[in-house]
Amino acid sequence: MYISTLLTLFLLANAAPTQADMLGVGFLKRATKHAHKVAIKQSATLARDLRTTFASVLIQDATSPSMQNVYCVGSAGNVTIPSPVSNSTGPSNSGKPSGSGNGTSTGTTGNSTSASSPWKVVQSYSGQNFFNGWSFYTDADPTNGNVQYVDQSTASSNGLLEVNSQGHAVMRVETTPKVSNNRMSVRITTNETFTQGLVVMDSVHMPTGCATWPAFWTNGPNWPAGGEIDIVEGVNNYTNNQATIHTNPGCTVPSSLNMTGTSVGGTNCAAAETNNQGCGVRSNQGNSFGSTFNNNSGGVYAMLWTNAGVSVYFFPRGSVPSDITKGAPQPQGWGEPMADWPASGCNPSTFFYDHSAIFDTTLCGDWAGTAWSSTGVPGQSTSCAQQTGYSTCEAFVQNSGASFSEAYHPDWEVASVKIYQTQS
Repeated sequence: MYISTLLTLFLLANAAPTQADMLGVGFLKRATKHAHKVAIKQSATLARDLRTTFASVLIQDATSPSMQNVYCVGSAGNVTIPSPVSNSTGPSNSGKPSGSGNGTSTGTTGNSTSASSPWKVVQSYSGQNFFNGWSFYTDADPTNGNVQYVDQSTASSNGLLEVNSQGHAVMRVETTPKVSNNRMSVRITTNETFTQGLVVMDSVHMPTGCATWPAFWTNGPNWPAGGEIDIVEGVNNYTNNQATIHTNPGCTVPSSLNMTGTSVGGTNCAAAETNNQGCGVRSNQGNSFGSTFNNNSGGVYAMLWTNAGVSVYFFPRGSVPSDITKGAPQPQGWGEPMADWPASGCNPSTFFYDHSAIFDTTLCGDWAGTAWSSTGVPGQSTSCAQQTGYSTCEAFVQNSGASFSEAYHPDWEVASVKIYQTQS
């Protein structure tokens, strides 16, 4: 508006003499109309000239870090001036409410934490859905135990299977006072298989006591061609875990290993050549199995299987590394494993492949039964024959259902199983 008025006066002041002499109403109308047209043209030219003149200044200001503020005009015409944009690379609370909220956790800490570990979860079993993805084994026990493995429906209807109020998976043994032959039990196998990886199992309780033989392990096809890795295993009243590998002929381990456990048996891991003894390692931690494990609210076992070999770690409750609890495992920072079978004498790619994870609890059988009258292993200062008054493990199992009751705790209680693999 101001530009148009000034231009009008300018044009009148500089009008030709003949035009000034004719000044009148008609002239003023024509002059005003002419001035308006000129003003529009001149305003457009002026705007273009101003953009050209100040372009470099505007571009420089727009890219200046200290001036990256956004000014917004609200619906009421008020100008809102937000806080300056910070150049800090630290975390921002943008988009998140302050104070406490009602959010729920999935047990992981998000991409920012998991990104710090090359290990990514490929299979996870926990909570109400724990038993999804497992098959229930119902054939005769291959270790000749006094159990009859049953399907999921039978196990559930007989109180052998549940997810308790803590969200833990529970697997029990039948407690009928007397049975004529075998007791019902549970053995489950993951449907998914894996080759190499990191298996992390968090348990708060495991079966223990005379006649029991619990195990958590992984197994390949065409046993022993695909290999077997026993992560948790023991019998009767043992308090120290034993981890073992069983393979085809050709797998051996050095006599001296970088591990905290103690080798039991020889260095030849071939099942066919050692009467299925394999290469075992007994933990030196007195709370790694059985009643002492349970009294400490359990702990976490991890089995690491890479090109470098196979290792088993144990962390008692209260000493579990934070990277495990955060879902971003860093095995390189865990120190020496409990058990270690390096690739130097047993190439993992040759002797282990396509493994499933397995839980089971058998009774008596080839180990617990043959060790019935034995002592000398940590936790077994008195033989089970002497402790129970039964000369055989089988007779005890058939006639002592009360010994497998809740008070005796012959059950697995598992918080979670997670299988990780590295991803490029």
